[in-house]
Amino acid sequence: MSSVFNLSNPIFPTIDHRHHCFPNVKPQFAFSRSSIHLSNSRITEVRAQLTDTIPVAAKSISKDEVMKAEKQVIVGTYGRAPLVLTSGKGCKLYDIEGREYLDLTSGIAVNALGHGDPDWVKAVTDQANLLAHVSNIYYSLPQVNLAERLVASSFADRVFFSNSGTEANEAAIKFARKFQRFSHPNKTDPATEFISFSNSFHGRTIGSLALTSKEHYRTPFEPVMPGVTFLNYGDIKAAQELISSGKIAAVFVEPIQGEGGIYSATKDFLQALRVACDKSGSLLVYDEVQCGLGRTGYLWAHEAYGVTPDIMTLAKPLAGGLPIGATLVTEKVNSAINNGDHGSTFAGGPLVCAAAIAVFDKISDPRFLGSVIRKGNYLKEILEEKVGGNSHVKEIRGFGLIVGIELDVSASKLVDACRESGLLILTAGKGDVVRLVPPLIISEDELDRAVEIIYQCLHVLDEKVSN
Repeated sequence: MSSVFNLSNPIFPTIDHRHHCFPNVKPQFAFSRSSIHLSNSRITEVRAQLTDTIPVAAKSISKDEVMKAEKQVIVGTYGRAPLVLTSGKGCKLYDIEGREYLDLTSGIAVNALGHGDPDWVKAVTDQANLLAHVSNIYYSLPQVNLAERLVASSFADRVFFSNSGTEANEAAIKFARKFQRFSHPNKTDPATEFISFSNSFHGRTIGSLALTSKEHYRTPFEPVMPGVTFLNYGDIKAAQELISSGKIAAVFVEPIQGEGGIYSATKDFLQALRVACDKSGSLLVYDEVQCGLGRTGYLWAHEAYGVTPDIMTLAKPLAGGLPIGATLVTEKVNSAINNGDHGSTFAGGPLVCAAAIAVFDKISDPRFLGSVIRKGNYLKEILEEKVGGNSHVKEIRGFGLIVGIELDVSASKLVDACRESGLLILTAGKGDVVRLVPPLIISEDELDRAVEIIYQCLHVLDEKVSN
């Protein structure tokens, strides 16, 4: 392991030292101080960060130094914004240089209660002092208590916990295929295929990736899971025809597409999927990883349509920033699942479930949900008033506090300009949609400020790219 841990550290010996125990084994890896690319002064800084409090360490290192160090030690999968964040409170974030930002990203729709919610902090702290992890070999009370809340508030009868949205969808894939085999024990070729839709995003692991429509996500890793057909989002006729073939184990659909560009399903579309699945024996799976748990002003996004699924997947906001996923199923689906069919070491641990209970209990309050609807309507109203008339704005759409501004050009310059002006926002779709997913606790004054910054920055969309 090439890291500061093995630099003359008696607790973490180097790989060379370990090979001294096996004189006949030739080391395949030999690291020297020079191969690590860290100067003695940098090693001292990193060690200080490991032993001192974060606020103290942050004062001794610059943004550029952090960004440079990241490139040396982190796999290059992220195209990050040039921003090093160190703390947050409510809807505000602060960078390493002390600048304040209004956060309309919520960590990609995760921090529904904002940053540093006192009840969430207390729940995490109290549970960490009791018990953080035991694995699923044993029972733990917070896991049961959280599952009881999810079941009582939804269509579902059972819950399977995981650690992320993509894991929740992987579980749904496995459960769907197992259900089809269980339901047709004498059939040699039970349904194993899936339907997904244009502009869909279901995750990055190999099964969920196969359900994700953007080709540039899938292509580098092909062959992905076979048997997935992509249909146009909202195309009822095509969906009915394919579902009726008897080959479809499950239909995966987002009631509101987040990554895909903030597109909402219609009731007719979801109802048609429900009827077709019931006729054929296919399962209907709602991916509410981004749009669920209060984001729309309904506890579950599909409640607005009155059409229930067989399986629903959750993740992002559920534990308020700690990693969690959940796959909610009916008893019909659960009856097909046996001991050992699926599992996870970390999933549903006491710490993360205690955090999720604190989040759920706040968001599920009808008064809280009502405030999300009011603020969502207010946000769209002021957006229409301030930016709706701009020549680059094609449409403002959304539901509750998941709102998109579709442009006729790339949104990246606007995102950059807003960041420089103290506002953090996201893109979606093909990069031409501004995605606004603020903490659900955001105030109308903060929404006013955010829209004003967007308005003041719109001029960058008119600037020509220099050669």
